[in-house]
Amino acid sequence: PAQAVIDLKMPGKSGLELLEDGLALNPSMDVVILTGYGSIATATEAIKIGARHYLAKPVDVDDIERAFLREEPADPPSNNEQIDTPTLARVEWEHINRVLSDCNNNISKAAKKLGLHRRTLQRKLYKYAPR
Repeated sequence: PAQAVIDLKMPGKSGLELLEDGLALNPSMDVVILTGYGSIATATEAIKIGARHYLAKPVDVDDIERAFLREEPADPPSNNEQIDTPTLARVEWEHINRVLSDCNNNISKAAKKLGLHRRTLQRKLYKYAPR
């Protein structure tokens, strides 16, 4: 294929491994990586491997189309630009939900992995996502 949209977190191979395999088959393929758990480390790794763009979910079809239409990957922000850093509460909430997803939504298993009591984890999950 000339273009591909790859999710970073998938069963079996990771999106980065699939990216490497795809580019080995077609080095000129344009690839957009999607992730619900974006980080600077994985974004850097994806771009180094050869992804054209890296988008954090939620995204819609228009966002993906715009990513493919750009000729160059988006420039990183300069030192003068303000970067919105997520709050500690937001990062904690995203981490908890990622671990819960990895445990197939088994609260007891996720609580054990997180080192929390099951009831404490349940209370944290009932709260809305922090901004």
